[in-house]
Amino acid sequence: MTVSTDLAYAARRSGDIRLIGSVSLAHCISHFYMLVLPPLFIAIQNEYGVSYTELGLAFTLFNGVSALLQTQAGFLVDRSGARLILAGGLLIEAAAFVIAASFHSYWLLIGMFALMGVGNTVFHPADYSLLSHRVSPARMSHAYSMHGFAGMLGSAAAPAAVLVMSASFGWRGAFFGTAILGTIAAMIVLFTIDDAPQDTPVPHEVKRARSDRALLMSPPILVNFIFFLLIALASFGLQSFFVVGLRALHGTDAAASNAALSGNLLMSAIGVLIGGWLASRITQHRLLASIGLSASAIAALVMANFDLSAGLLFALMSAAGVLYGMVMPSRDMIVREVTPPGAFGRVFGFVTNGFNIAGIVAPLLFGALLDHGLAREFFYMTAAFTVAAIVAVACVPRQRAY
Repeated sequence: MTVSTDLAYAARRSGDIRLIGSVSLAHCISHFYMLVLPPLFIAIQNEYGVSYTELGLAFTLFNGVSALLQTQAGFLVDRSGARLILAGGLLIEAAAFVIAASFHSYWLLIGMFALMGVGNTVFHPADYSLLSHRVSPARMSHAYSMHGFAGMLGSAAAPAAVLVMSASFGWRGAFFGTAILGTIAAMIVLFTIDDAPQDTPVPHEVKRARSDRALLMSPPILVNFIFFLLIALASFGLQSFFVVGLRALHGTDAAASNAALSGNLLMSAIGVLIGGWLASRITQHRLLASIGLSASAIAALVMANFDLSAGLLFALMSAAGVLYGMVMPSRDMIVREVTPPGAFGRVFGFVTNGFNIAGIVAPLLFGALLDHGLAREFFYMTAAFTVAAIVAVACVPRQRAY
């Protein structure tokens, strides 16, 4: 290897690391944004004199707006480039937090969460477009794993960080602090990601699609959307209602079930990193995804039929978590394999919209099961969605959508 080749390789590696780091930071903050409100429920409820249902309207609007606009955000990313749009999404949500904290109005607070939904639409399309266009193929699975890990890290850090800020400065101060974090992340995106040719649309490639609608409705993309939706329904349901479900079914102590859930989330984050390493060495991404999802389905069925001790419950959920996390990089690689060059924004914007739709449907569906005393059926339902996701990923056509 010549000196010039060595320098070129080092420069490419440095550029990949900088890009992955900046995009992952943006993803971390986007997940942080989504969990700012729950730790502040009591404080905001006391100030405005509203119910939890009324506060829950904020999440409904956030997910509803995101679901309506995310695919359109993907088209915008493909047409205009991802860097400025990604920074814009961070700043829109930061501004919404500042406005919500600056005025005493419940309805303004709710309106700002709808605005946050607009900002939230850009993250998956812009993130995946930047990574898919700009990172070298040899590091692609690692890029996806770091991206997923950063999102989980943001979710894990939010409750504690928000409570610390709230204890020192009140809930409004926590909103302002969150806005500062988002603004810093936006500046890092703007000043560390270059406007490179790979970040611009590729019109001659996009024209290979019969039309935008035909591209998104093509079997490879549509089945991936269904796959993402099913995974999200299962994971949202289990993470949101796991504690109350076990208590209703087996009378499990809340401390034991919360510890098991924490173990599951922590090991899922570690599993994402392991999955990135495996996905760079194994081309059978569908098989890897199926194995990881099978562990989740088995865990749900075991909990539905057996009253486990605290230790066994923790071990089961932790093992399922690491295997579930390993699915995530392969899941993203499967989408990348079937996406035409120049269409990463719109395709990832469309398929990841399954998360937003699941965020609307899952609480209603699983909440209704538990309200009617169907705790065992709750676990069966999560297993059924997971098995359906395995079937979906096995059915993803291997040819690229054109």
